[in-house]
Amino acid sequence: MNEQFLQLLRSPAGNPLIFNEKDGVLTDVQTSEKYAVKQRTPVLLHPNIANQHMTVTLSNGMQADIRYAAHYHEDAEAFDYFEAPADGASRHEVRRLHQTIISRTPKSARTILDVGCGSAWVAAHFCQADSEMLVVSMDISVRNPMQAQQRYPFDNHATLSADVYALPFATASFDCIIASEVIEHTPDPKSFITSLLRVLKPSGRLIITTPYHENINFSLCIHCNRATPHHAHLHTFRTPKVEEMLSEITNISWKIDTFANKALIRLRTHVLLQYLPFALWKSIDAAFNGWYRRPLRMLWQIDKKNEALHY
Repeated sequence: MNEQFLQLLRSPAGNPLIFNEKDGVLTDVQTSEKYAVKQRTPVLLHPNIANQHMTVTLSNGMQADIRYAAHYHEDAEAFDYFEAPADGASRHEVRRLHQTIISRTPKSARTILDVGCGSAWVAAHFCQADSEMLVVSMDISVRNPMQAQQRYPFDNHATLSADVYALPFATASFDCIIASEVIEHTPDPKSFITSLLRVLKPSGRLIITTPYHENINFSLCIHCNRATPHHAHLHTFRTPKVEEMLSEITNISWKIDTFANKALIRLRTHVLLQYLPFALWKSIDAAFNGWYRRPLRMLWQIDKKNEALHY
């Protein structure tokens, strides 16, 4: 296990851990609770997390009792997050999303946490670009980070199964945190952000992307007979809503941008635009959003100030 990664790790209770390489377990030095390491991937989840319920107010105003941890364990088994979209327009849009995130990632960053790592594209890009950088691919499921480790077994790539609401890291561990297309799935977006800010270093950057002003559709679930949001998206975001939420968090500055014009996507302009350099595509996309404001994505760049945060 990467020694730098091991030094950052804590138990879900916040205690230091000792790694027994022979047995393949991490042990909480205070409680003696043991946590498995599967294929170089620590599983630092509370033992009863699969049965935990959270009450969530959905985008339609309804309240729902959800078992989000259990859902995403099953989700990882049902869907292959490493499979590229079949549609060319979708592949192009995802590539531009990744390029946008890369352009906002500080070049000085030495440690990056990828939350809800999906296909682990963050590790695939940054671990090869800079061998001195440590990238941690984290997901609440076990399967996705294990697959990420198998696909990208770089010495500077660490993988982890953990819950963002009980992050198993020391305070101020990371220079940059990326949470791409995750926050719309979370039960409590504000707590999601403050939990990540705890493990972000002073002057560090948190990058969040999410669908912009998404119209979330619901279906009646055949199992529970309740209205269920498509794609498990619990929340939808517009700029005023995000600004109001971020203004309640102390000692941060932020910038919110929207991009990926829907008209360009629907007109299938990717046939031509896919060959353009990122800067030129970005200018064309911004011009279209100025003329026909229908962005598909939004990015929140949240910079942590040097002063101590109050959690």
